Amino acid sequence: MLSVSRALMASKARASYCPKARRARLAILILVVACAAVAGPAFGGDVFDGDWSVLIVTQGGACDPAYRYGVRITDGTVINDGSSAAAVEGRVTPTGAVKVTVRSGNQRAGGSGRLNSNRGGGVWKGQSTSGTCSGTWEAERRE
Repeated sequence: MLSVSRALMASKARASYCPKARRARLAILILVVACAAVAGPAFGGDVFDGDWSVLIVTQGGACDPAYRYGVRITDGTVINDGSSAAAVEGRVTPTGAVKVTVRSGNQRAGGSGRLNSNRGGGVWKGQSTSGTCSGTWEAERRE
C-alpha cells in the first residue's frame, strides 16, 4: 500500500494540472483503502477449527467401500489428526469451500466440497493399487 501511495504522490506532481488525473488517483486510492479494510483472513480461520471425522464412501471403481479419517483444521489448514497413517493436506476457505488430498502408501485421492459450522460433504477421485475410483465424502465436527 505504501508503494501505491508513493506512486500516486509522484504522479501528482506530473499531473496536478489535470482534474481527470486527480479524480483517477482519488478513485484508485479509495479502492485500495476499501480493499485493505474489508480484506479478512485468507483462509477459514477459527470458524472451522477443530477436530472432524470424515467418512469417505466409494461409489465407483476398485477401492475399498469406505474409509474413515480423523482430520484437524487449524486456521484453514486441514491435516491428519494423528489417528491414521494417511497423509492429509488441504485448505478451507472462509466460505467453507474445501480442497483436500489424502495419500497412503501408493494410493492417492483428491476431494472437494463444502463445510458449514458442524457438517460438510463433497466428492472425491482417487487412484488405488487396483485402479481408479471415486465417490462422496461426509464430515462432521467432533466434540
